[in-house]
Amino acid sequence: MPSRSTSPDPAPATPGHSRALVIAAFAAVYLVWGSTYLAIRFAVAELPPFITAGVRFLVAGGILLLWARLQGDPLPAARERRGATIGGLLLLLGGNGAVVWAEQFVPSGIAALIVATLPLWMVLLEWARPGGSRPRSGVFVGLALGLAGIALLLDPTDATGGVDAVGTIVLCLGSVSWAAGSIFMRHVPMPRSALMSNATQMLAGGIGLALLGGAVGEFGRLDLAAASPRALLSVAYLIVFGSLIGFTAYTYILQVSTPARVSTYAYVNPVVAVLLGWALAGEAITVRTIAAAGVILLSVAIITLSSGSRRKT
Repeated sequence: MPSRSTSPDPAPATPGHSRALVIAAFAAVYLVWGSTYLAIRFAVAELPPFITAGVRFLVAGGILLLWARLQGDPLPAARERRGATIGGLLLLLGGNGAVVWAEQFVPSGIAALIVATLPLWMVLLEWARPGGSRPRSGVFVGLALGLAGIALLLDPTDATGGVDAVGTIVLCLGSVSWAAGSIFMRHVPMPRSALMSNATQMLAGGIGLALLGGAVGEFGRLDLAAASPRALLSVAYLIVFGSLIGFTAYTYILQVSTPARVSTYAYVNPVVAVLLGWALAGEAITVRTIAAAGVILLSVAIITLSSGSRRKT
């Protein structure tokens, strides 16, 4: 789990690394990954969600694979490929697939807030797995707050109506899938090259999403000629900025900064998504949204800070 840091500097330069480059990489992860929720919303408003996501990861994964091979990275061994494939299916087919489907019904900013509960599901799954660790007592406070934040978004007694319940459930299930994939990949052989590992995951997830799209009849609904420039540019943005630039920046800051500092993106991305959804897509920022955001982000902070030392079951 992320370690605590007492330094107030969110992006210190390490020896051999430009401070400006480190700050730029953090900014890319904060802003680009936060903006992908709105890009997804624009894309799936006109294009089938699973095929759209499948194309995104197939193209990005293919580029990363070529990049890795040009750098001399070897192809993964069979068991490494198996681990990355299963992980990619859990993260991208299950996790991202849930997001692209749900954003047909759930505002992009709200989707980002729900996905921000990922640490909640990771703690629960880590506890549930054989040989897993029991959370400290403070984590349970965070878990309760996270669930309360989701419930606040769904409150059916509010006269203005809550967030789509089915979409919210799908987003939660997608976060569970993403958490399961993250935990799974910690305990199985993975490609030693980060580029090759992510290329394999993206290709596996892209194939899985394309097959799912075909199974539910999305190819019959795909009409690129009728898609607006905004939708097509959104897909291109997701490929270039979301998958390639965002990934590169993330892997870079993992090498040059501490896990605690890197994990701060989980607090920033939902705020960026909510503000962009309001500014560019007319998504309402209600008192309920602000309250739920505060509760959910507080829960993430409590879970992250309380998970540094855990007892075995």
